[in-house]
Amino acid sequence: MDTSNPAVFVNGGLLKQFVGRRVRAVIQVIRSDAGSVIGKSTDDQQLVIKGSPTHPLSTYVEVIGIADSNQSICADIWTNFGDNFDAYSYDQLCLLANGEYKHLFI
Repeated sequence: MDTSNPAVFVNGGLLKQFVGRRVRAVIQVIRSDAGSVIGKSTDDQQLVIKGSPTHPLSTYVEVIGIADSNQSICADIWTNFGDNFDAYSYDQLCLLANGEYKHLFI
């Protein structure tokens, strides 16, 4: 596992703290336009994911890339998480990974 450039777990609210850094987020795909995807973060905020996935997207997708604003990510990795996903638990993971248990995450 490459730990030289870790991606921080974020939801929509945490994204603004990591602009310019590598992040990972799970979104619920709302629509896909040319060169971007509009999605809802696990804390119900709208995010714009820039880039073009190389495969059809499921309802829930994890994206990894650079946060380029407080509402957008330039994604280079797209991973389908299926059509059923526990967004609440992932959102809690994001809070733990950036809170008192931050030391347990890369």
